[in-house]
Amino acid sequence: MNALARDAVPEPAPIHVAVMALGGQGGGVLVDWIVALAERRGWVAQSTSVAGVAQRTGATIYYIELVPPDPLGRTPVLAQMPVPGDVDVLIAAELMEAGRAAQRGFITPARTTVITSTHRAFAVAEKMVPGNGVADGRRVIEQVRASAQRLVADDMQALAVQAGSVISASLFGALAGSGALPFEPEDFEAVVRDSGVGVEPSLRALRAGQACARDVPAPQVLAADAMVTAPRALPDRAASARMQPLLDRIRRDFPAEAWDMLGEGLQRTLDFQDLDHAVRYLDTVACLVALDAGEAARRAGHALSREAAHWIAVAMSYDDVIRVAELKSREERFARIRGEVDAGSDDVVGVEEYLHPRLEEIAGLLPQALGRRVLASPRMRRIGERLFRKGRRLHTMRLGGYLQLRLLAGLRRWRRGSLRHAQESEHLRHWLDTVQRVAREDYALAVELLRCRRLVKGYADTHARGSSRFDRLLAAGAGLLGRPDAAQRVAELLELALADASGKAFDQGLEGLG
Repeated sequence: MNALARDAVPEPAPIHVAVMALGGQGGGVLVDWIVALAERRGWVAQSTSVAGVAQRTGATIYYIELVPPDPLGRTPVLAQMPVPGDVDVLIAAELMEAGRAAQRGFITPARTTVITSTHRAFAVAEKMVPGNGVADGRRVIEQVRASAQRLVADDMQALAVQAGSVISASLFGALAGSGALPFEPEDFEAVVRDSGVGVEPSLRALRAGQACARDVPAPQVLAADAMVTAPRALPDRAASARMQPLLDRIRRDFPAEAWDMLGEGLQRTLDFQDLDHAVRYLDTVACLVALDAGEAARRAGHALSREAAHWIAVAMSYDDVIRVAELKSREERFARIRGEVDAGSDDVVGVEEYLHPRLEEIAGLLPQALGRRVLASPRMRRIGERLFRKGRRLHTMRLGGYLQLRLLAGLRRWRRGSLRHAQESEHLRHWLDTVQRVAREDYALAVELLRCRRLVKGYADTHARGSSRFDRLLAAGAGLLGRPDAAQRVAELLELALADASGKAFDQGLEGLG
C-alpha cells in the first residue's frame, strides 16, 4: 500500500478510561483487569497513575487508554493523563471522588459513562468540623447525573462485602454490565479467573455489579442531615426488668413527644455508668419538663422537653479517659473491626490505639481534693506536662496494651468521686440553671440554649475548645433575654460555631452582638 493510501486509512479511535479510587480499595487491581481485558482481544492498552496522600488514605487517579487493533499495524502514541472533556468512562470507587471528577471536567454530557459507588469515606475536612460537616451526597449525585451521558450508581462496597470480595470486583462487574466497553461479559469473567486470587468471591461480586448496572437502580444516598442514627422506639427498652419502672415513669410524667428521646437517654446514661445515673438523668430532665407547659409549648411540640431529653443525656455521658478506654476495649468493637477488614476466624488482626490525654484528663481521674492539688501545684504541672506531652500508642492485640485499656475502663466504679465528674456536674448545673431562668420568659430562647450543647464533644483539646465556645455562647444568649430576635441570633451563632473549626466566624458573630 502506498503512502497516500495509508494516510487515507483513519487511525483507530481509542477509548479513554479514568479510575478514581482511595488507598486500599484495589484501584490498581481494577486497572490491571481492564488492561488485561483489552489485551485478551488484541487491543493496545496503557495505564498510568498519579497517587495522592492528602485525603482519606490517598486518592489516586488512574488513566487507561485502550486502542483497537490497527489493520495497518501502526503503533499508537498514548497520553499519560486524562484531559477534561476527553474521558469516555469514569469509574469512582467512592461518591465524593465522582464529584471531584465532575469538578475537574472529566465528565461530559455527550460522552462520559459514570460508574460510581454511593458509599462514603469521609474526608478530613468533613470530620474536623465541630458540627455535622458531612457533605450532602444527594447533591453530588444530582450534579454527576446532570454532567454525565449515563450514570450507574449503587453501593458497590456493600455488594462486594456481601459477596465476600472487595469493591474493585463489583466495579469491574458494573463496567461489564454498563456496555461502555466493546467486550463480552465472558471476557470480564475470564480475566478474573486468570488472576488466580480470590476467584470465586470476585466472580460473585462481579456478577452483582453487572446486575446492578443492567437494572440501573435509583441511587440510595444518605443526606448530610441523615447521618445520625434515628432513635429506636420506646417499647424496645423493656429488655431489662430493672428499667421497667423508669419506662413507666416516662409514660406517666413526660410528654409523649419526648418518649423516644428519653428512652435513648436512659440507655445512654445506663451504659455510661449505672441505674442510679439513669434515675438521676430522669430527675434532671423532669426539672425542665415542669416548665414545658402552656400554649407556646404545645405549638412547639414540647420542644423544650425533647431537647432537654437529648442534650442532658449527652452532657451526662461525657467522654473522659475512662469512657474512651471502655469503648476502645469492647468486644463488639473488635468484632466490627474484624468484619471491616474481612478477617477469617484464623486471622490475627492487630489494632494500634492512639490516646493523647492532657494532664487535666489525668488529674480528672483522681479524687477531687487530690486532683485539684495536682493542677494547683506548679511543680506537679511541670512534671505532668512532660509526662503527657506526647500521645500514647497501645497495641491491643498484645496482652499488655489490652490490659492497660481495661485497667482504665475499670476506674468507672470510682468515677463519681473523681475531679472530672465534679467539674461536669457543676457545668451541667450552671447550664440548666440558666435555661430554667430563661424559660420562664422566653421559651424559644431556652430551647436554643439547650441545643448549644452540640458544641461540646470529645475529650482533651477537642473538649476544651468546644466547652469554651459553649460557655461563651451560653453567656451571650442569656444576655439577649428580652430581645424579640434572641432565639434566632443564638441559633445563627450556633451554626457559625459548628461550621467553622477555626472559630473566627463565631468570634466575629459574638462581636456583632455588641
